[in-house]
Parts: sequence; structure tokens; C-alpha cells
Amino acid sequence: MVEKQKTKERVFNVVCIHLYRELPALWNIYGQVFWYQPEQVHISYGDNVYEIVVTWNGGPLKKSQYIHTVKLKDLTPDSFYVYHCGSDYGWSNLFSFRTASNASDWQPHLAIFGDMGNENAQSLVRLQEEAQRGIYDAILHVGDFAYDMDSDNAEVGDAFMRQIESIAAYLPYMTCPGNHEEMYNFSNYRERFNMPGGHDSYMFSINIGPMHIISISTEVYYFLNYGIKPLIFQYDWLEKDLANANLPENREKQPWIIVMGHRPMYCSNLNHDDCTHYETLTRVGLPFLHFFGLEQLLYNYAVDLEIWAHEHSYERLWPIYNYTVYNGSYEQPYVNPQAPFISPLVRQDARRVERISQ
Repeated sequence: MVEKQKTKERVFNVVCIHLYRELPALWNIYGQVFWYQPEQVHISYGDNVYEIVVTWNGGPLKKSQYIHTVKLKDLTPDSFYVYHCGSDYGWSNLFSFRTASNASDWQPHLAIFGDMGNENAQSLVRLQEEAQRGIYDAILHVGDFAYDMDSDNAEVGDAFMRQIESIAAYLPYMTCPGNHEEMYNFSNYRERFNMPGGHDSYMFSINIGPMHIISISTEVYYFLNYGIKPLIFQYDWLEKDLANANLPENREKQPWIIVMGHRPMYCSNLNHDDCTHYETLTRVGLPFLHFFGLEQLLYNYAVDLEIWAHEHSYERLWPIYNYTVYNGSYEQPYVNPQAPFISPLVRQDARRVERISQ
């Protein structure tokens, strides 16, 4: 139901009755939900920035949840919407969001972080304050949520989703999977977050202002126990998406191509993880054969910026390809470089109980 007011604001009542999508078998104990007030409300972009997908939890039992999704289509650009979700048996609080601008000179402001749990999430208060002040247009969470969403019969995941509601119910909360989402074939991640590309998709791309943002799963290189098909499918999809983004008419509209994924290709921390491996799987591909490596692909299609997480520290690299620096110039290294600018980042305080990397 849509109620149009005389002002620019529009009030949406997002009604969802008997719209159930059951979670995988680990949740499969039946429970009554009709009296339950919706919670864990969060939004994301749909197939474009003028579609908003609203998702919320509607089940009281931790092993039997009903996660509802409603897509709001054909929204007016640069407009303020107020919404709540539920039914006569229970409604959520009122939330709001502003749709993306369609102005050619719009410069979106994004909050970007990864590896944030629901304990000692020191960045959360600041993110909440700045989100309510309207500083950001969208959120990019680059993998690893809650530590872990499946823990304690998924109660940790529930607590995390309630915790980020003060941000994610107001701003599109765009994500990619990390290694901590692997349990039960990423089922908690797949069910809780609705990204463009469909329910079982680990990758998507979307145009936000002058940016073409691509989100991928680095985990398809590491959890081959689920098969190699997801890796092959993602690689083929990524190449086609990059080719399309590089068409002259598309590159003119979105000159910045940005790729985000959880595990970095380059990092300098002294640990026994990816940073000490010269040939990281994401960079060169599968061992020995070196199939499906990302670095060559991203270089070939002139990707501007790579955003990674996983390491609990912040660093940024010169534009680099194959361990060689390709600065634009000595005075202005990031102006017209000949290789992607790489930022393996996690703000130190966007974490919980795991130690900061050394």
C-alpha cells in the first residue's frame, strides 16, 4: 500500500502476509510466527539503485525462522521514504531511507568496512551516529559478520542483525561473504542478506553514481568441498560483467570500476594466512595450474580500485600488478595509474574478539 502526501515524502506500508521462505535444514523446526513483531529489518539495493529490497525476520524460534523479503520498484530518485513492515499480527518500528540521486554530478558517500562482530564492535556507535546524520548513502560490509552467524543455534546471527538494524534499516547494506560465513554452505549468509543477482548468488554488480561496484566471493577459491562449479561460474560471470562495464558508453557513465571481496591478493601482515603466501589463490588461481586467477583479469579490464578485508588492520598499496608498482607519476601516484589501486582494509575497531593483525 502506498500513500502519497503533498510533500516530497512518501510513506510505504510494506505488507507481507503468508510470504514464507524456509531456511535450510538446520532451522527446520516449525513454530508459530503470526504474533511476532518483525525485527532485524535491513535494506539493500535491488537490480538497480532505484529498487530497494526490504528484509526482516519473522520467527521467534532460533531454529525455525521466517525471513521475508519485499522489493519496492520504480522509486523516485533522490526522494525520502518512510516505511514499516509486518502485518496486522505485528508491525516493525518506522524506518526511512533516501533513494539514490540520478544527477550526473552526484558523488555518493560510502562507509566501507569488514570483519565486524556483535561483541566489541567499536565502530558500531560511530556508524550509527553518522548514518542517522545522513553522512552516508550506502554501506559496503566486506565479509565476516557476527563471529559467527551460525553460532549458538544462530542466536549470534540474530543478535548481530538486531545490532545493525539502526544502520541497515536506513541505508542499503551491501555485502559479500567471508570465511566466517562458510558453515552449512553459507546458509546463514544467503538467507539473511538479499543482494542483487538472486538468492543463491554470491556475486553482483551495481552502478552507484559514477561507480560500477562489483562484489565477489573469494571463498569459492578456498572451500572447494562445495565443488568447483561456483568458482568457474563466478569467474565467467565476472569476465562478462567487466567486459560490459568497459563498453565505451558504460565506462563514460561509470568511469570508476571497483571490485570488493573478502580475502586480499596482497597484504603485509606477519601471520600464517594469505599475507605470507607469494601466490595467493585469489591472485594467481588454483594451485599448480593457476586457473581462474583474479589479478590478470582485473588488470586486463582496467579495474581502478580493489577493496579487501580479512586482515584485521588497515593498509593501502601503490597501484600494483604482479608485484610491480605502476604509479601514475612520482608526484601523483594515484592519478592515471597503469594498475589497480589496492586497499586490503579493515578498520581496527570494526571487529570483536579476534586480535588485530601485526
